[in-house]
Amino acid sequence: MREYGNPVIGGFFPDPSVCRVGDDYYLVCSSFEYFPGVPIFHSRDLVHWQQIGNVLDRPSQLRLRPGIPASRGIYAPTIRYHDGRFYLITTLVGAGGTFIVSSDRPEGPWSDPVWLDLPGIDPDLAWDENGDCWCAVSGTNVARIDPRRGTVLEGPYPAWPGTGMQFPEAPHLYRIGDWWYLLIAEGGTARGHCVSVARARSPRGPYEPAPANPILTHRSTNRPIQSTGHADLVQAADGTWWMLLLGTRPRGATPGFHVLGRETFLIPVTWQDGWPATGPVEEHHPAPSTWHPLPEPASQDDFDSPSLAPYWISPRSRPPTSWSLTERPGWLTLHATGPTLDRPGHTFIGRRQQHHDCRIQARMDPGTATGGLCIRLDEAHHYDLETGGGHVRVIARIGPLRQQVASRPLPPGPVTLAIDIRTHDILPPSLTSSDQLDSDPLGVFATGPDTITLSAGGEPLAELDGRYLSTEVATGFTGRVIGMYAAEGSAAFDWFAYQPTQS
Repeated sequence: MREYGNPVIGGFFPDPSVCRVGDDYYLVCSSFEYFPGVPIFHSRDLVHWQQIGNVLDRPSQLRLRPGIPASRGIYAPTIRYHDGRFYLITTLVGAGGTFIVSSDRPEGPWSDPVWLDLPGIDPDLAWDENGDCWCAVSGTNVARIDPRRGTVLEGPYPAWPGTGMQFPEAPHLYRIGDWWYLLIAEGGTARGHCVSVARARSPRGPYEPAPANPILTHRSTNRPIQSTGHADLVQAADGTWWMLLLGTRPRGATPGFHVLGRETFLIPVTWQDGWPATGPVEEHHPAPSTWHPLPEPASQDDFDSPSLAPYWISPRSRPPTSWSLTERPGWLTLHATGPTLDRPGHTFIGRRQQHHDCRIQARMDPGTATGGLCIRLDEAHHYDLETGGGHVRVIARIGPLRQQVASRPLPPGPVTLAIDIRTHDILPPSLTSSDQLDSDPLGVFATGPDTITLSAGGEPLAELDGRYLSTEVATGFTGRVIGMYAAEGSAAFDWFAYQPTQS
């Protein structure tokens, strides 16, 4: 029997929402403080996904002020298809509230926002048999709205507060048979996360909870996948039902550290006595009946295209004067807009880390600029491999501390910068080999999730503990992003390569 591996979309792609149009599936995720916002994926089998763009790819759609904190911004979008048009609803937290965009094509262009005066986050859209549109928000409250004008026509009504756990959120409404089902997340988006469901004859309620709630949770288990929740249901063309949801994969010693952010997982759903039911989220599951593999993505971007690939993102904004693909054809040129990565306003273009073990390289011509490679969670948690002033150095920013860890002279001309990330097994001291004890006598690296090695010109400069670039240390809702930056002057990059490796 064919199997698929979880996660189906690795890396910082949380809060998945999915819709089916014929034989095609479209999925969107939260993007928080990054621009462009709301990555959108396409699949023919729910397993193999290709990013086809970003829904919010223009400043007129998404304005993230420079001072907006990390892990604010775009929360939990929902994508739906109705009457020949795609609709997406989401909340811009800290900068405006809830809005709707729409498009005839999933690739876009998507419309400018239609703002909706409805408090709450994690909004959802569903249409009834009369064509009326209903919106559910965290809490959970339900209102009838006009999605084209952004007006609330009825409500909001208090629908169902969940089973009593904290943060009832991520509501999704479905009309299935004679029932309206309300699927929510509870317990917080950390280790207590779970999925619960209720149903009613009308979207207004009253809702009765499922007797088996929560229908999915990994809390208080030692499963390798944790924080399972924030789910969306979809029925495949063959009639089977599936659930897309987020989860994390902690590594290292207690409490465990997840560094890739919350990722997208897929599990089958069955129906028992009129209620959706699932098993646990396993690393491997029997595959859906349809199977449409995709070519392996290119490991290297040579910057020969007229535009940036959709996976490239920047914190808060990407001013057109801060980068160019034409100024030096075949190179990505970055112009500094801020002097440090420790504060918003800098020039950075990166991509999500999607594998626990990987190697990232970039060929850079620093000229007289200051810049290089950075692996970051936010402005207060990042490691930099920086060139400038005839030297290459490693800088570690961990909370309030900023330290230059290593430095050496750098000859003039282009240089290849590299970041290698490797995980390792956690062994009790009695089982640790003498070689390991000699190289790491305190067992420091063996308790973190991974080791990050930063190199220039093929020579390592420093090895750093990866736990300080984890959610458990930095807090927040995002995962690692790795990319290129300029902090002074203009720096040019000939290519950027991302390759998964074996531990």
